[in-house]
Parts: sequence; structure tokens; C-alpha cells
Amino acid sequence: MAMLVGGIFTMFDISASGLRAERARMNVHANNLANINTLNGEDGEPYRRRLVYFREGAPEITGSSKLGVSVDREEKDYDTAFGLKFDPGHPNADEDGYVRLPNVQAPVEMVDMMMASRAFEANLTTMDTAKQIHSGALRIIA
Repeated sequence: MAMLVGGIFTMFDISASGLRAERARMNVHANNLANINTLNGEDGEPYRRRLVYFREGAPEITGSSKLGVSVDREEKDYDTAFGLKFDPGHPNADEDGYVRLPNVQAPVEMVDMMMASRAFEANLTTMDTAKQIHSGALRIIA
């Protein structure tokens, strides 16, 4: 016989952690898209794409380091190179006439954002299913 881990609302807590993590991921991709043309970032370089990394567990929501998911960290993408555009008259052009462009690619960001959106929707569906299970159990008891 399987043992129920956590309390009666554990399914809601796990889905809520997924909703929070995917919302953070969507926000980062939206920010990347918003800065696709930012040539002078905070450090004077073109904008660098940000990436979100998740970790197992969401103790602040589920009370467990094994249940749910949470954002581990957000980092700049140093693996993807800046783009180059030949524009010798541009104020940001180097001595060879090339302008360094942000390492953000709209199609990549859109696909990542769609994946985050679908994961968000899956967590909403899980919450709805958990609600139906709880309602059914309450009808049986009552």
C-alpha cells in the first residue's frame, strides 16, 4: 500500500511551486526579448541573455526539499557569443566597423517561453485535478 507523503494539500503545494518557477522563467525570457536591441548594458557591453536554473524542492511552499521545484539561480549566458553586424558608421562600431549585438535570438526565446507557458498550464491542470479529487473525497465522506 502506498503511503501519502505530506498533508492533504501537498498536490496543491507542488503545483504552486511549479507555477511560481515557470512564471519566473517566463519573466526572464520576456526580459531577454525586451532587451534584444540593447547595445549598451549596465557593464557597457551589449545585453547578455539571462538563463534560469531550477532545483528540486520548494521548502518555502511544500515544506520539503524533495517536493516541488524552485528557482535555483538566474545567470547571464556567457556560452553564446555576441552577434556581429558590419556598420562602420555606428557609434558602437569597433575599429573594424563591426557592432557587437546582444546574444539574444528571438526564435530561441519564443520557443523557451512557449515551453514555460505549457509547463505553467500543466501545473494549472494538475491543480484542477487535485481540486476534483478533493471534492470527490469530500462528497464520499459527507
